[in-house]
Amino acid sequence: MPDWFIYALLGAIAAALASIFAKMGLQNVDSITATALRSIVMTIMVFAVLYFTRGYSGLTNLTQREYLFILLSGLAGGASWILYFIALQRGEAGKVAIVDRSSVLFVIVLATLILQEELTVKKIIAAILVFSALVLLAV
Repeated sequence: MPDWFIYALLGAIAAALASIFAKMGLQNVDSITATALRSIVMTIMVFAVLYFTRGYSGLTNLTQREYLFILLSGLAGGASWILYFIALQRGEAGKVAIVDRSSVLFVIVLATLILQEELTVKKIIAAILVFSALVLLAV
């Protein structure tokens, strides 16, 4: 089993726990405040991991292009978190998570168009299954 798959699976488990803990914590807190607090905790955690594994050298070796796309990723990620927390506060965690994870459909399309990644039969079948889950959820 490739190591990327193990990391992705562990990331999915962490995301699931984040969703459950967030839903539990959003009982009497507005979603923007919760997102801000979550962002602070995540920032501290990531900088701690960066510092203890690489020092801060990872920050100084980036090109302007890399900084630009990482910053754009951060803006998109921030928007994603805010919208996810609003949805989580208003809906069932399981349903919200399924819709949120449907981002894989958009990733497949955008990766094919922008990154020139190959559109394989496996990816198409996976996308159809994810889309089917969305349709089942919406009905």
